Amino acid sequence: MSRFNTNTNYPLIPNANEYMIQQQIVSIHSEDRDIVKWINPSEFEIELPCDYVNVSTVKLGSYTFPANYNTFSLARANLALTFQITKPYNPSDYGYFDPILNAIFAALDSKLDQDFLIVISEGFYTPVQMATELMNKMNEVVNQLVLASLSADPVLTQQFLDEGGYNQFVVVYNQVSQTIWFGNKSSGFEMTNDSMFYNLKTELLRGQCQNRNQYPSVANWGLPSYLGFTRCPTPSVVNEIPTKYPRFYYGDAVVAGDKGFWLAPDTDNNYRNKHVYYLEPPAKINLMGDAYFYMEITGLNNIDETLPFAINDTTLTSNMTLGVHNSAFAKIGVMTTPISQWFDVNTEAVKIFNPPAERIRKLRIKIRYHNGQLVDFGKFDYSFNLIFNLLVPQSLRYNVVFDPASQNMNGGGSGFIKR
Repeated sequence: MSRFNTNTNYPLIPNANEYMIQQQIVSIHSEDRDIVKWINPSEFEIELPCDYVNVSTVKLGSYTFPANYNTFSLARANLALTFQITKPYNPSDYGYFDPILNAIFAALDSKLDQDFLIVISEGFYTPVQMATELMNKMNEVVNQLVLASLSADPVLTQQFLDEGGYNQFVVVYNQVSQTIWFGNKSSGFEMTNDSMFYNLKTELLRGQCQNRNQYPSVANWGLPSYLGFTRCPTPSVVNEIPTKYPRFYYGDAVVAGDKGFWLAPDTDNNYRNKHVYYLEPPAKINLMGDAYFYMEITGLNNIDETLPFAINDTTLTSNMTLGVHNSAFAKIGVMTTPISQWFDVNTEAVKIFNPPAERIRKLRIKIRYHNGQLVDFGKFDYSFNLIFNLLVPQSLRYNVVFDPASQNMNGGGSGFIKR
């Protein structure tokens, strides 16, 4: 006992160099952030209830996230599609004169080999909904062109509207091949997937101040990539045999009883041709969006992440690979489609500190996709647990216990043993 200071009522107690692991679970809710400072729930700072000291590990426990994301949105720059009319239907080629059809031909011929641009609505689509949206948008943009050309003749304009306007585009979903087919009842067309619109990264839609921190995506570069197209233009083909029209042989395609015939010439409005134009994208559609996202927590990140390949000075002048060291804390799979909520506890996310972290009180959290874009949760909240393992030092203790079998304690025969 000579090493203790006997002149104080608070003697120093030596550390036994033994520690007890104390587990503390912290439940974090996105709605508890400072909403004035952190408007987006995908990125915020939050102060923990107390100081957590001597932290040996931090593990992601259970979590719950809403599946209300938009696969197609302005932020993702995948709302736009361009096409051209390459061979407009001309009624004079069939020895026929009709003022409406002549007006349609004149309008289309004035925009020959020029891009039509359509923009779909933001949201999450089923394949059938996507096909319907594309068909209506393509017909509408041509319809607006024809109406502009007929603006000087109100009588002809009303007649054009009474006949249903321009409705020659037909877009359907093949449930067997899982592809979306595009067709036109009278005019040849081409999907211009190499349009300058995509090469300019669709700044027209998403704005110059958005997505600056996103990495370029080779796979999902725009709406055509989700529909199964490559960056090459895809022209339509014409049915070589006048009476042989495209058909899905697995059953009805559009309406009950059509026996799979989804595209045929329009004879109701005096179209006197027997040729139709259609095309199929080279790949299946992908309407599901990202299958996972990353959780970043400053000071806890320990996942190394690869980056999309890019041709730059680094890749051209060295053999270094692209990637980020300690880029994220957890990688979380998106297990459901909108609209739903999912809960899970299976995760590999754990941060080990050696030596233990002295103190953790504040965390900065960021939820993003692989390309750097923040996950858009909208007004929906999410929550997750962090499991802190704390090392609590133990004091060196001496206990005196009675042992009847012993006859000695410090030279005596009292039967006490010092431990």
